Amino acid sequence: MGSIFTIFLLFSFGWSNLSWSQQELKKASLFQDDKLLDVRLSYSFKEVKSRKSDEEGKSGFLHYRENGQAWDSIPVVARGRGNFRREQCFFTPLKVHMKKKEVKGTLFEGNKTLKVVLPCQNARDANDFLVKEYICYKLYEPLSPYHFNSRLINLNLTDEGSKQQKGYDIRAIFIEDDGLVADRFGGKLHKGREMNPMRLQDTASVVHDFFQYFIGNTDWSAAVQHNVTIMQLPNAAYIPLCYDFDMTGMVNAQYATVSEKLNINSVRQRLYRGFCRDESLFQYVRAYYLERETLVWEAFDQAAVHLNPKEIPAMKQYIKEFFDVLKSDKKFKDEMYSRCRGA
Repeated sequence: MGSIFTIFLLFSFGWSNLSWSQQELKKASLFQDDKLLDVRLSYSFKEVKSRKSDEEGKSGFLHYRENGQAWDSIPVVARGRGNFRREQCFFTPLKVHMKKKEVKGTLFEGNKTLKVVLPCQNARDANDFLVKEYICYKLYEPLSPYHFNSRLINLNLTDEGSKQQKGYDIRAIFIEDDGLVADRFGGKLHKGREMNPMRLQDTASVVHDFFQYFIGNTDWSAAVQHNVTIMQLPNAAYIPLCYDFDMTGMVNAQYATVSEKLNINSVRQRLYRGFCRDESLFQYVRAYYLERETLVWEAFDQAAVHLNPKEIPAMKQYIKEFFDVLKSDKKFKDEMYSRCRGA
């Protein structure tokens, strides 16, 4: 597709590259660099896991340093979050809260809360699964302006509840709060209510649904906002924001499962779960993805430097198989378009 035709389509479907570049300039300082950040946190694992999400969190300090410089710290309150991982995993996913005045002038300025994605288990390959999930976040960045910013960190985690205050050196991910994404676009969050997916902005919705198919994710629902947050833009358009990719075929975690209601046997099997839209829109998004394939590969190469080299070939093959579907008229029709919900 030629660039002039692409620009025409972008504006025809309400998808502006100009606004995309403007929003990228508004990244908080924490997410303007992809270099690994060293972080230390200490708390009682048992206490954080047992507390309900709406209960008072654990006060403490988040220590951090960049590029081997001196350590600095900020006061934070840590809470457990999530459902499956909170109940089933050794490491409980976190949300850390900080006060505006206490992070002013620091690397964390502009953030009030941060999600902290941790490995599920304390196992040898746990960090590989975590880095693969981080890669999923980075792969979405060249495909949609409506994404969560993320940063990979080296985390030294101490369990204050253990007799010997045992420590763990793991990889983790900082994910910006969904309120920051809404602020970046002058929008607001649509929380606590079910939504008919057909009310979502059509192009953003299909771009999102293609991505969920791309990474082999079936553990999501825009209708009930399961692993999807809905944002409303100033023009009243509703936009899906996706997160939590540990159950995807791209990550292929040992604990990942698929619903018995779906006609697939493994998370590695892709299944298109988006709702049907006009075929011309599907074809536009198909061309849009193919036009940005090079950028997707660049994003993968940049993020994969943190991954065990043994894991890279399988991830590359999985990505290639997705683009092979898009490049084949028959595969695209059989495996994506004709599989849309409502067809």
